[in-house]
Amino acid sequence: MRKFTSDELRNAWKQFYIDRGHVDVGAVSLVSDGSTGVMFNVAGMQPLMPYLLGQKHPLGTRLTNVQGCVRTNDIDSVGDKSHGTFFEMMGSWSLGDYFKKERCQWSFELLTELFGFDADHLAATVFAGDENAPRDEEGAKYRIESGFKPENIFYLPAEDNWWGLEYGPCGPDSEMFYVKDVPPCGPDCGPGCHCGKYTEIGNDVFMQYEKHQDGTLTPLSQKNVDTGWGLERILAFLNGLDDVYKIDLHAPAISYIEEASGVKYDSDEKLTRSMRILADHTRTSVMLIGDPAKLLPSNAGAGYVLRRLIRRAVRHARALNLKKENILKVAQIYIDVYSNSYPLLAKNRDFVINELTKEIDRFESTLENGMKEFKKILEASKGTIDGKKAFYLYDTFGFPIELTIELAEEEGLTVDEEGFKAAMEEQKQKARDNQNFSAKLSNSDAIFDSLSADIKTTFVGYTDTSCKGKIVAVAGEESLKDILSEGENGTIVTDVTSFYGTMGGQVGDKGTISTKDGEFVVTETIHLPNSRVGHIGYVSKGTIKTNEEADIKVDDANRLDTCKNHSATHLLQKALKIVLGDHVEQKGSLVTPDRLRFDFSHDQAMTADQIVQVEKIVNSEISAALDVVTEEMSLEESAKTGAMALFGEKYQGTVRVVSMGKGKSGNTEADYKEAFSVELCGGTHVSNTSQIRNIKILSESGVAAGVRRIEALTGDSVIAYYNDLENTLNEAAKILKTNPSEILKKIEHLQAELKAANSEIDSLKSAAAKEALGDLTNQTVDVKGVKLLSAKLDNVDMGSLRDLGDSLKDKIGDGVVALISTNEGKVNIVVMATDSAVKAGAHAGNLIKAVAPIVGGGGGGRPNMAQAGGKNPAGVDDALAAVKTELEKML
Repeated sequence: MRKFTSDELRNAWKQFYIDRGHVDVGAVSLVSDGSTGVMFNVAGMQPLMPYLLGQKHPLGTRLTNVQGCVRTNDIDSVGDKSHGTFFEMMGSWSLGDYFKKERCQWSFELLTELFGFDADHLAATVFAGDENAPRDEEGAKYRIESGFKPENIFYLPAEDNWWGLEYGPCGPDSEMFYVKDVPPCGPDCGPGCHCGKYTEIGNDVFMQYEKHQDGTLTPLSQKNVDTGWGLERILAFLNGLDDVYKIDLHAPAISYIEEASGVKYDSDEKLTRSMRILADHTRTSVMLIGDPAKLLPSNAGAGYVLRRLIRRAVRHARALNLKKENILKVAQIYIDVYSNSYPLLAKNRDFVINELTKEIDRFESTLENGMKEFKKILEASKGTIDGKKAFYLYDTFGFPIELTIELAEEEGLTVDEEGFKAAMEEQKQKARDNQNFSAKLSNSDAIFDSLSADIKTTFVGYTDTSCKGKIVAVAGEESLKDILSEGENGTIVTDVTSFYGTMGGQVGDKGTISTKDGEFVVTETIHLPNSRVGHIGYVSKGTIKTNEEADIKVDDANRLDTCKNHSATHLLQKALKIVLGDHVEQKGSLVTPDRLRFDFSHDQAMTADQIVQVEKIVNSEISAALDVVTEEMSLEESAKTGAMALFGEKYQGTVRVVSMGKGKSGNTEADYKEAFSVELCGGTHVSNTSQIRNIKILSESGVAAGVRRIEALTGDSVIAYYNDLENTLNEAAKILKTNPSEILKKIEHLQAELKAANSEIDSLKSAAAKEALGDLTNQTVDVKGVKLLSAKLDNVDMGSLRDLGDSLKDKIGDGVVALISTNEGKVNIVVMATDSAVKAGAHAGNLIKAVAPIVGGGGGGRPNMAQAGGKNPAGVDDALAAVKTELEKML
């Protein structure tokens, strides 16, 4: 076998396939776009799903790459010699090109010629067949023809030799193994056996089927091949290592952890497990934060997984007596290790380290407070920690349920996970049943499945807001129909439309579809499967039938208002980058005719001055009357324009580049550099920024960790906003009996009057309380040489009670004062102690802690002053008596 470094292996893999007509398509984000039902890209083929299903890939039918992947489904196994949450998948694909014969031949060449394996030590498995799909005799045949020995071909069931995600392309796979020269463990010894004789080294998937969400299989229109080899595992094997944490990707980090912790790797099983988890979780966290998606820790979705990884890393670092600085050093090491293969990591180094630092700081605070509460719960639990208490730890202290489970297991306890889920669900209180018609429709795409695959919708709305077309399908809420009558809700599909369907944050168009017999009012436009556009609405008059010719007309005013807001988001994003920095990236948006919402990456609230700057820049570019130019070009050509590509969007083949303020010199690259904004965008826009007229930022707020949100208005909505504001000011002025321009002065005057009145009221309350109290100094008792003055009062608030306490403390000179008052059904308690009383052992805070529960409250404070509130006035007399008893215990 030939030995490789990780860089050598990546390059050798790609070159092997390039020599056989493949194109290196490069790696994409670790964060999935959600189309396959998972949060991360868990396999190299996942980003290629549309092309495996039949779409044409712009780079051809033979592809290769090395793709980073994240899998956390077996996170509990991380810590052994082979598992990790981040790994690199070396892949190659045939998209309807070659199939099993070529694939089997090239796999054998890869194994024997490139990696230097002895053919006699190679084995392969093929699918044994079941009730869903036949035995893969063809796969076995081509394995043998390529060079595998017939006796080394094994048939295994679907659980071993069938590949697929939750839904999408799938099919039989064929795994390749290295056979060691050791005796078999028994008569049934073979691939899949855990005795160590067989080591898996690669996998070819023959994608012949598509799995639908209902679990059924149908043949794919094109047969594909997906080959995937795990870089870390094959690298370890080729270099004679049985531990992936000893390969060159991990070795520098493990070496540092050994040095910093004083623990020798492999010297202690438990501590070695912690070293691996710390290394793996830190690496994955670095990769996710430094990813093009710039994922940040949060309490939901992929951000929650990232948060869990960082927090597990912190826990295992603590087990090794390592601190935050050590974890950050491990992160720096991984950035250096991967900087050649993932150059964006080096570029984002400061961002990655800053975000890790913030999350570690958050968790260390969480651990400090949460562990105290966990220990209390632990002491009160017998065998199982109650689900509601586990949720309390999550909700109040930010303890992930997984952390509670891990801590409980260390103490020999279990956690009521179902009870936790029930408590979580109770808090969310989701109203799932209140769906409107369009929501029901979007969840019932199967309504249109019976239509011919040839029925599609051509969109002409970029250039025309009205057109003629034919109604090719009509649907009610539950099924296809031939006719819709006046007053009925439904959905219309036409062969051509000028209506833009909701996509990319821009809401769909409204308007009308008219035929000779009726009119349909479109209230919403959506995209349906198979390149169809659904026009949702109701019949306003007459009837609407299938196969009728129709006049299709978008509401121009509504479209223009939407365009204004969409174009404004482009200006807004560039202005945010100017004011806040290049780290700003779009994280989401909503563009409607009425307003715009823009979510962006930034780790702190914007200052008022920054908001003013951003608004000023956008308004300046609106006033500059920049031409808004939209051009279609290939994805490769768009890269030369410097256009911003929005994370999460799927860009295929031809893309639309929207520029604002592009130069007109004829030098394409120079012209784009002159533009204020250049973005890839499939939405609709104004033709000149002056059409936007103006922008007004209404609010800036946080929506998740590291994500901020701006809401704003443009055009007529800004005028309406200021008109409403003016009306409100006029009404306020009328109530205040002044002019709008004098409102501030009037409010300041009223505040001064109110402050003076409140001060007078407080003085009268204090005087009344003192008068009602009389001279209580003769009620002072001696408690072990310390004076105690305790008294009960009525209708005295906390502020006045403190004033009285200070007055009485001065009168008695030395000692303890305890005052309890009932006021509007509540109880206020104040305890004060002089310096000499404190020296004698008195402690006001501890007195409060002991007495407050008697009146149904709680509180605390310093040795010389403490206060509390309560809800049980009936306990006042008992509480007063308890003051003396507790003071005696202290002295």
